[in-house]
Amino acid sequence: MLIIFGGIAGVSIATNGMELMKLMPTLYKKAMSPEFPDQPAVVRQLVGYAEKARKEGLLALEPEIASVDDVFTKKGLQLVVDGTDPDLVREVLEVEIEAMEARHRAAQKLFKDAGGYAPTIGVLGTVMGLLHVMQLLDKPQLLGPAIAGAFMATLYGVGSANVIFLPVAGRLGVLTLAEVQTRTMVIEGILAIQAGENPRVIAERLLGFLAPAEREAASQSGPNLRAVPDAEAQAA
Repeated sequence: MLIIFGGIAGVSIATNGMELMKLMPTLYKKAMSPEFPDQPAVVRQLVGYAEKARKEGLLALEPEIASVDDVFTKKGLQLVVDGTDPDLVREVLEVEIEAMEARHRAAQKLFKDAGGYAPTIGVLGTVMGLLHVMQLLDKPQLLGPAIAGAFMATLYGVGSANVIFLPVAGRLGVLTLAEVQTRTMVIEGILAIQAGENPRVIAERLLGFLAPAEREAASQSGPNLRAVPDAEAQAA
């Protein structure tokens, strides 16, 4: 275990740096979280802002900003209230998304690298164990436990790669895609609010980001949220 997990930690630090390596427990906990962004709730929130802005003007959204929990949405609304050019609003928010994706790619790479190195280090540990076995050829009673111990290294290496490191990297990638989609939806909603579009039109646009089941759930939560059928929904 010292050879395998110590070796994996060493090569991961050499490849990705100590600072990122320290985040591995936090990233693992994040990957195990079953929570995804609540996109229907985001749609309802944005349509609510659209209705308020439609009735009272964009400046009426300023008191709402303090109560917004999501930092990304808060930044977008603040830019709109401040009268920022729509193209600049999109550019600023898209830079935020790109920076987030870069951070997430680095986190995924940490686990992918560990998963890539682990089997090889496991084989290395097995070879080291077999070298010790060669010294016990004159003691047949010790060969069984020694060989078993040698192959445990391969088990640890291959097992940790395929049960821990690579699945966690994949899970982090799925969470990243969900967050990118949610933030893209927020950008479209905020720019539509700034353009003064009808809340129903905004709802139609934002519901297009949701899966059919989520569209139906969101449409039942407010009069301006109507589920939009698509080929997938009709097939179901």
